Amino acid sequence: MSSQASETLIVPGRPTWHHTMLRVKDPSKSIPFYESLGFTLLDKFDFPQYKMTLYFMGTLREGEVYDLTPGTKAAHDKLWTSENVAIELTHNHGTESDDSYKPHTGNEEKDGFGHIAINVNDVYATSEKFEKLGYTFKKKPDEGRMKGLAFVYDPDGYWVEVVKRGEDADIKNEMNFSQTMLRIKDPSKSIPFYKALGMKVLSERHFDSFSLYFLGSSNVPDDASPKNLFQPVLELTHNHGTEKDDSFKHFTGNEEGRQGFGHIAFLVDDVYQACDAIEQMGYGLKKKPDDGSMKGLAFAYDPDNYAVEIIRRTGTDFGDVQVHETS
Repeated sequence: MSSQASETLIVPGRPTWHHTMLRVKDPSKSIPFYESLGFTLLDKFDFPQYKMTLYFMGTLREGEVYDLTPGTKAAHDKLWTSENVAIELTHNHGTESDDSYKPHTGNEEKDGFGHIAINVNDVYATSEKFEKLGYTFKKKPDEGRMKGLAFVYDPDGYWVEVVKRGEDADIKNEMNFSQTMLRIKDPSKSIPFYKALGMKVLSERHFDSFSLYFLGSSNVPDDASPKNLFQPVLELTHNHGTEKDDSFKHFTGNEEGRQGFGHIAFLVDDVYQACDAIEQMGYGLKKKPDDGSMKGLAFAYDPDNYAVEIIRRTGTDFGDVQVHETS
């Protein structure tokens, strides 16, 4: 299917962006770090059979009470019906004690994944707070040509951008999850793909050598300003000319020896119907819903070969070992 034809395709089942997945070395370091950035541990999935645990963290609105125990059925039910976007921290057991292991955090030559971001009222005050916590910076607010924004490293070396909120933002939180950035080869293919998944272009910025496209999920207003949103946006970065280079290809974060960023994920009402529509775009499925041991979820490829997970809204039986609360 051409990009023009896919422009009109809409994946059924009200797709909503649900999470961004990053592999981490040691959750005992990563979880407290993200808690200090305003995230709450919402849920976890323990898979001893795969020697893997998944931790889902998100920013809740100031004053919102979250009293569910991660790993319980109640937390699972809440997670898979959430309209908010989370980060999924994937821990492969044993990496925390392996001195040679380090996730590939992106931002090397031809890497696709760039960073996640938080929005704050005062980048300078937040950066000063992070300095006092002993965090290291890729860029402090007054360094480089772009003043007033910062990049702090997480425990694995992933970049977290610190961005000033818009003046009209009605957000009481000190910090909120605001962005996932991916580099794309050709916006004329990538943007229709994500529009088919319900996303909308909220704003775009064009420079001499690159362009930025900021996409919101289907559940944000069409006229929303990315800097005023509580929900994160997907920032697609296009370096001009890559679309004309047949040999150019980004690393997606799942290649052997370069594994770090894993995927972004969407909730849909019916995974099978959604996959039937996604296949029409011609980029293929990495995992069909009934492939493998985890039935009822799928992974599609986007135009750059990034993995896009498709999960049923309300969830499915993932085969994890759940936490059972005692009365």
